[in-house]
Amino acid sequence: MGSLSYDTLFAFTLASVLIELTPGPNMAYLALVAASQGRRPGYAAVSGVALGLALIGIAAALGVAALVSASNAAYEGLRWAGVLYLLWLAWDGWRGAGNEAAQFAPLGSSNWRYFRRGLITNLLNPKAAVFYIAVLPTFLAARSDALREVFVLTAIYVFVATAIHLVIVTAAGAAHRFFEDPRRALILGRVLSLALAAVAVWFAVKTAR
Repeated sequence: MGSLSYDTLFAFTLASVLIELTPGPNMAYLALVAASQGRRPGYAAVSGVALGLALIGIAAALGVAALVSASNAAYEGLRWAGVLYLLWLAWDGWRGAGNEAAQFAPLGSSNWRYFRRGLITNLLNPKAAVFYIAVLPTFLAARSDALREVFVLTAIYVFVATAIHLVIVTAAGAAHRFFEDPRRALILGRVLSLALAAVAVWFAVKTAR
């Protein structure tokens, strides 16, 4: 790993695990998708989330995320766009709760839909950008080789986050069969949608400067 010691890599990996285990938009949205729609759409959403995290990491390496973090206007715009998008997802989930037609949509279009939503949820999440700007740089060892090290640490973070998200989807997806009954699906969809709306409010409060 070059100038990055194994102690540094272990500490960064542990920090990444602890951060990802903290409840947030990704965890709530992935659990909602997997429990209400099944594992395959959930895995598609995980792929979108992973791509979003990787793109933000690349942006951080190139200094774009630093600009967003330094500009209050850019940060606030991104933050509120993320809050509104989560609220829209909650409303869409509330409307579609118990909708059998949605459950039997063609796999290609359905999976692409959840992949796209997972991607957008992350791109509109300033918390991820702030992680790359405020937390990741503290683990850099060589300022002269910082760009390469940022890419290495970003890859580790995306791997850790994706592994945790896959566990969440697999566990939530196990309950999908129980909720194939339309009445149960309606109750589950609306409860999870309310939870996602609550996460949006929590997200708005926790990311405020």
